Amino acid sequence: MEIAGTSSSFDKIAEITWIIILQPQRPENVAKYAEDENLLLVKWPLFSDMFPSLVIFVRFKYHFVMSNRRRAHQHDSDLSDDEAKASFGKRRKTSESNEEIEKRLESLICRVGEKSSSSLESNLEGLAAVLEADLPNFKPQILHILVLCSYQLPEKCSIYSTLLGLLNVRNYNCGAEFIEMVYCEMKRLIVINQFNMARYILQFIGDLVNSSVVTPSSMMGLLGAFADVTKQEGVPQSRKDWFVYVLMAALPWCGSILSEKKGNEMETLFSKLHKYVSNRNKDHHKFLRVWSSDDPHPQEDYVECLYAQICKLREDGWIEDIILRPYRAFQPVLADALQHNLPQFIPPPHIAGSTVYPLPKVIFRMFDYTDCPEGPLIPGNHAIERWLIEEHLSCLTRSYKYDKKECANRLLAIPGRDKMPLNHMIIETLLGDMFRLPSSPNPQVFYMAVFIELCKIQPSMMPQVLALASDMLYERLDTMQITCIDRFVNWFAQHLSNFQFRWSWDEWSDCLTMDPAMPKPKFIREVLEKCVRLAYHQRVCEIMPSEFQALLPSNPKIEFKYAIEAGSGSSEELNADKTTAQKIISAIKNKGKDDELIVMLDVIKPHSDGSEFNVKRLEIFLQSLLFLAQKSFSHSFSALAKFHKVIKWAADGEEGKIESLRILQDVWRNHPQKIGVLVDKMLRMQIVDCSSVAKWIFSPEMASDFTRLYTWEIMHATIRKMNKHLAKLEGEMAEMRERAAVAEKKDDCDENDDMMKGFNLFAPNEDDLRMMQEKVDAASSDQKKLFLIIFQRFIMILSDHLVRSKSLGCDYKTPWFKNTIQRLGEIFLLHKDTVVKFMMTLENLLFTSDLDPHILTIFQQFSSISR
Repeated sequence: MEIAGTSSSFDKIAEITWIIILQPQRPENVAKYAEDENLLLVKWPLFSDMFPSLVIFVRFKYHFVMSNRRRAHQHDSDLSDDEAKASFGKRRKTSESNEEIEKRLESLICRVGEKSSSSLESNLEGLAAVLEADLPNFKPQILHILVLCSYQLPEKCSIYSTLLGLLNVRNYNCGAEFIEMVYCEMKRLIVINQFNMARYILQFIGDLVNSSVVTPSSMMGLLGAFADVTKQEGVPQSRKDWFVYVLMAALPWCGSILSEKKGNEMETLFSKLHKYVSNRNKDHHKFLRVWSSDDPHPQEDYVECLYAQICKLREDGWIEDIILRPYRAFQPVLADALQHNLPQFIPPPHIAGSTVYPLPKVIFRMFDYTDCPEGPLIPGNHAIERWLIEEHLSCLTRSYKYDKKECANRLLAIPGRDKMPLNHMIIETLLGDMFRLPSSPNPQVFYMAVFIELCKIQPSMMPQVLALASDMLYERLDTMQITCIDRFVNWFAQHLSNFQFRWSWDEWSDCLTMDPAMPKPKFIREVLEKCVRLAYHQRVCEIMPSEFQALLPSNPKIEFKYAIEAGSGSSEELNADKTTAQKIISAIKNKGKDDELIVMLDVIKPHSDGSEFNVKRLEIFLQSLLFLAQKSFSHSFSALAKFHKVIKWAADGEEGKIESLRILQDVWRNHPQKIGVLVDKMLRMQIVDCSSVAKWIFSPEMASDFTRLYTWEIMHATIRKMNKHLAKLEGEMAEMRERAAVAEKKDDCDENDDMMKGFNLFAPNEDDLRMMQEKVDAASSDQKKLFLIIFQRFIMILSDHLVRSKSLGCDYKTPWFKNTIQRLGEIFLLHKDTVVKFMMTLENLLFTSDLDPHILTIFQQFSSISR
């Protein structure tokens, strides 16, 4: 269940299962079977007339979820909180169904704290009175909504804790039931790996201490149980990190009252935290940081950074001015409330292979007080206010990730603009999420869309801050991770395309005097190449200053090797090949059959280089075919599909597949997008396979393009395609096993029921399961082979470079080496879930102790985050 926004509502969702039985041998049992299995017998006159022996059942299973629509109740959404409560009271005078009342209650609860002409305190008090009146009839629904709000709307944590406090004063049993429900929900979320949601529940429970719902002593017991996880043996460090981080994340809300009421216990808790933070392994730090340098801003581990912020908050007497605390206005009322003791918390055990903890992360920093000369200063790196604002921003992006406009408006509407440079912090938080390794919390296109909306809403302010951030990123490209550079390229090009490609390129002219292999000129070249995809070549040439001509991409036109050119001094052999190519072109234009083309190609003699594979035959045909189909992607797709048989015949074997890719790259060397799209198409058509693509990328012919972005886009797309193929087969295998098990169970229950035998007629048998298992095993073997090829080739080229550099006495840290070693780490990071399956094989066969330390370090760093 998920609340996408504060105007959410419950939706009734039906899961429908269709069951079709052909020709039941005992029709009299059909009605009984439907009754026993809770099915609905569907009778359609049209189908009954056409197929009298066809019986159709349908099973409905209803469940309720929070709607993620922006406006669940269009009428209610136009009202303020106090108007909505008044309208609610008027409507209750008329007859309403229970479902309608539940929806209105849910709307009131979710929208509390939104725009209103009344104060938040009066709205909370009025809402508490409304809910109290409905508790006798709708207690389970009200409590369930409040539990969902506690972790799906974390930006309103203190609002809901105050509401619970007011309800607890009015109805003690209601508070007790809520504590039990929210406790069970936290455990459930941990078990199902919803760790982020569980973190917000602990934060909410901590805030209930302030609203006199939970006793401080039992809260200390809960925090102590979280801290004791650090003493567990044989569990991953990521488990300990999560429990410690969640514990510390709750302290800004409840630390003050706990220090006041339970000072000694808090001292003990902080000593445990200090011991753990000081001794934990941080090998992952270099692997996950965006920049390799701490100049000008340190890139801190997330646990260490939050610990430093909490310690500073503690030194400052737990004083901060960011968290909204409406319960302070109700202290006289809440002081008389009876508080509840939390049950003993036993952390759910770690289950190897099932429990997947959040990966560690490195805190992204771009701005400091010197970047905000006007207005309020940005909080320091170890100020708790900075973490609180970043968390608030992250909560909003998570809640409104499906609505870019609403998300941008919510980000800019955060209260406290006079206390902080909000625009700088929004940009820093969004960029930090976008560059987070190994993957961003949201798709890259989400950040692109939100940045555009922010610039549209504040055209006089936000573009300047975003331009400042872009300049800072450009200046730090030399120390930036290659994965983050790729994301920067994609975002920057897309952003320019939405603002007429306007940019002050002259300020980046320093790249013109650098080695073209350095990050800055490579970044400019990649951005312009992406701009060509988003516009056209001539448009990009027009927007660039003349000094940048050397970095402009080539005109994306085809390079046909066998074109007839007047006055060209070609060799006799090449002229003969051109003549053959023209014959092939004529045959294709005249709609020649596959067999006719094969006969024409079969007479072509191979090169006199001793190779058994006839490269010339494949090259002449494939170049001619691509030349004829150059007009569009659709033409190319149709040509590959029409002459699929001929291509498969000419490109037979592993060498033929690699040569096909080499020829494709040779023909479209000026059009990287075309290469990527056609490689994907050839994979789908099984003209080439994933292993051949990997071998082609590491081949000498691709050396000039090895560090280009499009090459690695093809590599990652190939790996993802292999992973998806295996996942699809495994899903089908699991479904077949489930169907076979159900069929076997029904056979055991009623062996004499002919109708059941008809029902199981299409259940998979042992031969079907065996054949599917063979497909799964073959795909799994291909996946393992693909990764072994990739890592083996990385080791070969990197080792060769290191040995050659040492023998020549030159520095091995060339731009090529930095790019390649980071691409190796990128393969580990972006495909970590798959690579983990082969860790033992990689450690025993490839990443052995005698490997060069510069390469082995990458494997060891990845091992530290995969444990």
